[in-house]
Amino acid sequence: MEPQIQYARTSDGVSIAYYAIGNGPPLLNVEFPSSLLAAWKLQQQYYEIAAGAFTLISYDARGFGLSDRSVTDFSIDGMVCDIEAVLDRLGIKSVRILANGGWTTPVSVAFAARHPESVSNLVLFWGFSRVPASMHEGTRALLAHPSADWRFVSESMMRAAQGWDDPNVSSDLAAMLRESISLDGFTKFEAQAAQWDVTNDLANVTASTLIVNPKDHPSIGAEQAAALAVGLRDARVVLIEGTSSAKRGEELVAAALPFLLPDQAMATAALQSVSTPTGTAVILFTDIVSSTALTERMGDAAFRDASRALEVGLRTAIAEAGGAAIDRSLGDGVLATFPSAAQAIDGARQCLALSAASELGLHIGLHAGDVIREDNDVFGGAVNIAARICALSAPGEILVSDVVRGMARSSAGVEFADRGEHEMKGVGEPVRVYAVRSAE
Repeated sequence: MEPQIQYARTSDGVSIAYYAIGNGPPLLNVEFPSSLLAAWKLQQQYYEIAAGAFTLISYDARGFGLSDRSVTDFSIDGMVCDIEAVLDRLGIKSVRILANGGWTTPVSVAFAARHPESVSNLVLFWGFSRVPASMHEGTRALLAHPSADWRFVSESMMRAAQGWDDPNVSSDLAAMLRESISLDGFTKFEAQAAQWDVTNDLANVTASTLIVNPKDHPSIGAEQAAALAVGLRDARVVLIEGTSSAKRGEELVAAALPFLLPDQAMATAALQSVSTPTGTAVILFTDIVSSTALTERMGDAAFRDASRALEVGLRTAIAEAGGAAIDRSLGDGVLATFPSAAQAIDGARQCLALSAASELGLHIGLHAGDVIREDNDVFGGAVNIAARICALSAPGEILVSDVVRGMARSSAGVEFADRGEHEMKGVGEPVRVYAVRSAE
């Protein structure tokens, strides 16, 4: 699979490079600074996944990559013209939009506000409605530095934006930035982008919107996500751990696919295709309450039929919430993993509702941590802790670890009741757990 570059011309005469690849519903990937072919090589795995589910449309914004670099107009109006030109050239009337980081989010919001009939779903990754002052001031300080050659500025800027623990990803992104635009061109772009403000456009966006921001990023974090969400009609927020995009593709695909794809089976299959041998997951355990006593009361056959029916329902609910049930026999329980805490809690609540409608009660526990994946199974200490939290839960109760609570505090729409610290077999330190409660 290799993208074929084509060109469109904007209403103000700028030549815009783009490609469209795949056969599904249209998905516009808004990504800059970037150069189409360099970006494809850097994140090819994730672009191919997107092209397998959508018709993936990606373009180089004016002044960047393979598009016309002689431009001086980097106004929000000009940047919106680029999107209009590409979609007009392709004859696309309705599209899902993925704003793939930072500066792309105000441009995507502006387009969605001006063409509400054309945008069905909008994903804002590392999003803000106007450039945070700290981000602009830091960039301007680098540009004014006595040693402000392009390599120094790009490397320093990416290290500051990505955090200081991932030099490789920062170096790769800095190299792509240098390839996509000159230092002089970037200086002109940044000066105008710093003035972008789409706060007043948010109310005109009718598309269902997902905001995915790093929780603790100093410039593009929870505060910026909240400012976006409060101004939009239909928005949900997912906050991810860390401040680096070293796992950017995996995190974005995991959060965005269930939101963008109405077919949950397709979304789950795509999510499983990006699962790595090791990585972080939110783990859900369920276990039927007093199964031995129920078997004696109901009889073996009746209990087996009821538990199998419940398990089918649980697995369906897990998939609908964006999770993946593990094909491991647990007797009377189900094990599943989710890409986010909010999705896991949603799945747990759906499981609990199914249990309440049956004669079988459930214990449910959630934890998050590193896991080892092997043949659609997961192993590791985090899995064991999730199982022990499940065992602690009262019938009809969802218990979560402090890790899950921290990940979901502002995104799951629930409240948490402290259940204290508990010693757990095989775990060196006590684990604090919380019961999930509906928000009042």
